[in-house]
Amino acid sequence: MIWLLWACNTEKVETTDETVVEDTAQVDTGTEEDTNTDTDTNIPTDTGTEEVEESPPAQIVRFVAMGDGGEGNETQYKVAEALKTVCDAKTDDILDGCEFALYLGDNIYDVGVESVLDEQFYDKFEAPYANIDFPFYVVLGNHDGGCWGAGCEFYKTEYEVDYTHYSDKWTMFDQYYRVDVEHLTLFGLDTNELMWEPWFGADDQWAWFQSEITNTNQWTIAFGHHPYISNGQHGNAGAYEGLDWLEGTWGTDVPLGAGVKEFMDANICGQVDIYFAGHDHNRQWLEPTCGTEFIVSGAAAKHTDLQARGNPTFFEDDTVGGFIWVEIVDNCMTGEFYDEDGVLNFSHQFCK
Repeated sequence: MIWLLWACNTEKVETTDETVVEDTAQVDTGTEEDTNTDTDTNIPTDTGTEEVEESPPAQIVRFVAMGDGGEGNETQYKVAEALKTVCDAKTDDILDGCEFALYLGDNIYDVGVESVLDEQFYDKFEAPYANIDFPFYVVLGNHDGGCWGAGCEFYKTEYEVDYTHYSDKWTMFDQYYRVDVEHLTLFGLDTNELMWEPWFGADDQWAWFQSEITNTNQWTIAFGHHPYISNGQHGNAGAYEGLDWLEGTWGTDVPLGAGVKEFMDANICGQVDIYFAGHDHNRQWLEPTCGTEFIVSGAAAKHTDLQARGNPTFFEDDTVGGFIWVEIVDNCMTGEFYDEDGVLNFSHQFCK
C-alpha cells in the first residue's frame, strides 16, 4: 500500500495592470541675496524623482467542473481529451490553464466500488484522465453509494475517501470538506447523504457547513452532485422527477430530494456565490435565483434530454458531452462551456 500525503498548493501570481507615476519634483523658488551686484543670482532646482506605485496583484484561479463521468466509455475519453486540449490552450505565462477540476459525483457507475483496490478506479477514472496532471476534487453521487443508484450503501463512501491515498489526481479529503485556493473557498458537499436526510439525518454536515461559512474568502463556491434547480430529467430539488405532489409520502422523500432542497434553502441560497452540480447529464447555466448562480455540468460521459421545467437559463444543451472551464480574476468570473470536441459553445461573465 502506497500512502500519499496530499496538500493543496496554490500559486500567488503578481501582475501589473497599470503604473501610476507621481511627480514629486520640488522647486525652490527662493532667491539668494548677493552683495556683489555683478554676480548673477542662482536659483537652484531639484530635478525630483519619480515614485512608481504598482497596482495590487490580480488574484487568478482557473479550473474545470464536470460530473457523471464514471463510465469508462468513449464519450468520457473524448471529453477528457477535449478538456486537456482546452487547458493546454489556456496556459500562459501567468499560470496553468487549469489548476484543478471539480468532479461532481457519480464517479463510478453503476453501483460504486467494492474496495479501495477496485479495478474500476483505474478503468473509469485513472485511464480516461491519464494525460491530465492536476487534482480532481471529488464529491459523492448517488451511484457511488450503490443500491443500483439509490445510494443507500453508505460504507462505500469510505472507499472513495481512502482512494485519495492511492492516486495522484483523485482528491477527496472526507465525505464533505473545504478547500481554500487563492481568493476562493470551495465546499465539497455530500448531497447523497442529504437525499437520505428524512430518515438518517445529516446533522453533522449541517453543523459543519454552518460553522465554516462564517469565515470564507472573497468567493464562496459549493459543489455537489444533486442540483438545486435544473431543466434536466431529474429536475428541481424537492420535486425530483416532477413528482412534487407525492412529497411527504413514505418512500418518496428520498427520490424527490426534500433533504437537498431544505439544505440548499437554508445554507446555499444567498450565502454561496456559485453552486456546481451534476446528476442531470447535460450542461446548463441557469439564471441566478435566491442570490446564487446555479450551474449544471453533468455531461462528462453521456448526455440525456432536457425537459420543460421552466427554469430560465443563459445556456443549456443536451446533445453532446462536455464541461465548463472557469476563470476567476479578482471579483469577476468567466465561465465557458465546451463540448466533447473542444468547441466553445457558450461564454458568460459576471462580477461581484
